[in-house]
Amino acid sequence: MKSMKSVKASRTSRTTLAQYRSYDRSVQLLLANQFTINLGFYMLMPYLAQHLSGTLGLAGWLVGLVLGVRNFSQQGMFLVGGTLADRLGYKPLIVAGCVLRTVGFATLGLVDSVPALLVASAATGFAGALFNPAVRAYLAADAGERRVEAFALFNVFYQAGILLGPLVGMLLTGVDFRVTCLASAAVFALLSVVQIRALPARRGNDTVDRVPAAVDRAPGRPGSGRPGAGVLAQWRGIVRNRAFLLFSSAMIGSYVLTFQVYLALPLEVRRVGGDGEFGTVAVALLFAVSGLATILGQTRVTAWCKERMAPGQALACGLLCMGTAFVPLLAATAVPEPGGGAGRWLYAAVPPTLAALLLALGTMIAYPFEMDTIVRLSGDRLVATHYGLYNTICGVGITVGNLLTGAALDAAQEAGMPALPWLALLLLGLGCSASLYGLHRAGRLSAPAPKVQQPAVV
Repeated sequence: MKSMKSVKASRTSRTTLAQYRSYDRSVQLLLANQFTINLGFYMLMPYLAQHLSGTLGLAGWLVGLVLGVRNFSQQGMFLVGGTLADRLGYKPLIVAGCVLRTVGFATLGLVDSVPALLVASAATGFAGALFNPAVRAYLAADAGERRVEAFALFNVFYQAGILLGPLVGMLLTGVDFRVTCLASAAVFALLSVVQIRALPARRGNDTVDRVPAAVDRAPGRPGSGRPGAGVLAQWRGIVRNRAFLLFSSAMIGSYVLTFQVYLALPLEVRRVGGDGEFGTVAVALLFAVSGLATILGQTRVTAWCKERMAPGQALACGLLCMGTAFVPLLAATAVPEPGGGAGRWLYAAVPPTLAALLLALGTMIAYPFEMDTIVRLSGDRLVATHYGLYNTICGVGITVGNLLTGAALDAAQEAGMPALPWLALLLLGLGCSASLYGLHRAGRLSAPAPKVQQPAVV
């Protein structure tokens, strides 16, 4: 008989493909879908701004408006999408999101008037608000006790789509941006057909409405807003779940920190290395390092953490890693910038690349446990609605965090204090890590067991 150690070792060493095959067909389909969703999205979105400003000749503020409408319609409507998924079932929302994004992306390539572009941009954002909470809730439901490992695989497929999408988009955009839009729309059209034909219908916890009245549903406890109740009552029940709100607030920092791969790190590369060919290659290296590290290491990191840490400890460790990702950049500010040559190239590329790698590692540690914790804090009820509110809270946090990061970058240049933004981001990571560890120690990251009233003795 194999020892427990050898069994654990064999589980850890299983390939990503073997783990993928070990899940039910519905989970396999959801993972493949997420790869395809990101492939279709990222083959278009990185090149949309250039199309709007270059080909269509829109002013900068109009480009920002079109892109901002997409982001706002997604982040602002996550709660609505999650609520609809819990009420109507997960499959209809996934299909509706794919169909709507098909129409939105095709429209972006075929129209040139600002009102039509705004409508198409809003449609693509709302599409994400429809299927994102539903996909995660569906995956959590069908993965069962293997949720953490399933979300680790989910992140692998997610990052693979992000890595491959821009490469495909670059080839298609070299022909014509309209070709890219239509190809991306075709990807989502194909996804829509696949969901309709192959994805089983799935609702949330089907026993929710049949829970005995003796089960205590005091305000603030997970599940206090039952699916049979009105929408506002459900939302009030979730908002009274203090542990969930505290966890969501603490996790905002993780999204602000990881978003710096798109904001602060590329700006730093171009500030030091310039906007020429070197800067373009160095920025591409940031994304490649982040995506490849996740694809190659996610399942191993998750298995290692699950064997050695409680979920709350893993979350705190992940945020700590994300915060320390900015130490290489902070350390670089203590060294005079080389005047030119290979030294300046190394100075421009190495610290941001190390930061991107550490951010990817922190995300690998935290993400599967983050998704699992949302389910646990929801009490396995109204899971999609919880995911929707969680995404909205973090989306607002990202917006505020990016504004503050941008202000810190500007202030650092004006005041000659290059360490300022990196120190602020380091402190943010440390603070959020400490908050999560405190919630873990206080037992706030575990759903309380429902109190069942004892029948009266007659």
